[in-house]
Amino acid sequence: MTTDTIAGTGSIPGASPDLYNEDLAPAAVRNWGPFSIFNVWTSDVHSLWGYYLAASLFLFCGGFLNFIIAIGIGSLIIFVLMNLIGYAGVKTGVPYPVLARASFGIWGANVPALVRAIVACFWYGAQTAAASGAIVALLVRWPAFADFHANNHMLGHSTLDVICFLVMWGLQLLIIQKGMETVRRFQDWAGPAVWVMMLILAIYLCVKAGSFSFVSDIPMDVLLDKTKDAGVPGTPGSFGALAAVAAIWVTYFSALYLNFCDFARYAPDKAALRKGNLWGLPVNLILFSLVAGVTTIAAFDVYGEVLLHPDQISAKFDSWFLAALAALTFAVATLGINVVANFVSPAFDFSNVFPRKVDFKKGGYIAAVIALLLYPFAPWEGSAASFVNVIGATMGPIFGIMMVDYYLIRKGELDVVGLYMEDGEYRFQNGWHVNAFIAAAIGAVFSSILPNFTDWLPAWWGVYGWFFGVAIAGAVYYVLRSAALGSGARTARA
Repeated sequence: MTTDTIAGTGSIPGASPDLYNEDLAPAAVRNWGPFSIFNVWTSDVHSLWGYYLAASLFLFCGGFLNFIIAIGIGSLIIFVLMNLIGYAGVKTGVPYPVLARASFGIWGANVPALVRAIVACFWYGAQTAAASGAIVALLVRWPAFADFHANNHMLGHSTLDVICFLVMWGLQLLIIQKGMETVRRFQDWAGPAVWVMMLILAIYLCVKAGSFSFVSDIPMDVLLDKTKDAGVPGTPGSFGALAAVAAIWVTYFSALYLNFCDFARYAPDKAALRKGNLWGLPVNLILFSLVAGVTTIAAFDVYGEVLLHPDQISAKFDSWFLAALAALTFAVATLGINVVANFVSPAFDFSNVFPRKVDFKKGGYIAAVIALLLYPFAPWEGSAASFVNVIGATMGPIFGIMMVDYYLIRKGELDVVGLYMEDGEYRFQNGWHVNAFIAAAIGAVFSSILPNFTDWLPAWWGVYGWFFGVAIAGAVYYVLRSAALGSGARTARA
């Protein structure tokens, strides 16, 4: 059966139990309209980490106009890329690990699925640490908690940090009990809640500063000191720095380029998806970045220092009520955001590897446990730009191969039923598509391995690692796949 005849039915006659369960089946209910798609992005962007990255990138731009230009260009690129993967989700109705079978093979797709899942687990831990940090920032206003925080440590963190992390980690598990529909309802308020709190934060600081300004008066020596170890070429405000900001902003969404189809498959049509993406990506991203920039400037004017974390700012509030409201809003909303951005993907990914034994919920629990084990390495205190580049570079080759296969090789047509068959079109070499792995390996060498483990490439290369991974792996795959198909014969086992 073709894409159009099966998508939306949720039923695959004769599907292999090793490749199919109800959670991996094509979406039967398509009730995610533009507002729900919009809130996927408010939930993903309006997190403490999203603010932290936006505020960090503001420093590289040296001024507000530069910042909006760089973020605007990056946001338009993100919009185009999300539509590409989103259209595939709408048309096929399948989640990311199933879609990956078309290019990597029915068994080979487990590899990119697990790569994406592990990355999500890292982000899961980082976002949970961010949420718990907001609570810690509130608690240390009490002298007893401040003393406990300063003098008791475990797992490389303060004991108070660990306790708050465990509480936040446990609360997230309560959200996932009812599956994707509960996730949808939760995200519909979690993202907007952070928006409201960010506006309150910005207004409070502007009033305290005595003015509202789009002009940065942060001295250049402060900007240079804050950005010196981030690996971004050029000085703040230079063309090289602005290009890097746009690239890092695009790379920040590298994991979601792979699995946005996990959400898009619930959209009724491309028009609903496109409308939700339009408001949720370029419009929402630019406005959120504006608020982050204004807040960063106002915080510097009020406190005389660059504060990149919202919880650091709220901790300085004179009003205990506002401080508590900000901390609780950031914490609870970030929990919901984390579920949307970093729970859904590994839940499907682990279910794809063990469809007989692992459903959506169990896959999510596995992700939560891995995130807990990774907690000592949660990169909340490191450079946002560097972390995004390293993580993103691992995703680029996979995305390049999948998009080349879907749009250039297959022209947007998939045998959806075959994605669930052990002896179907996507078996390739015993379930593994060797050419896809060759292309991915070559792309990974240039996107991840050489820039991070050698000095053979220019220092700026790592900033664009995701782009190199997409382009190189995609090009190699196209050449190998086209050669295997020969003179137009579409024998997928080649």
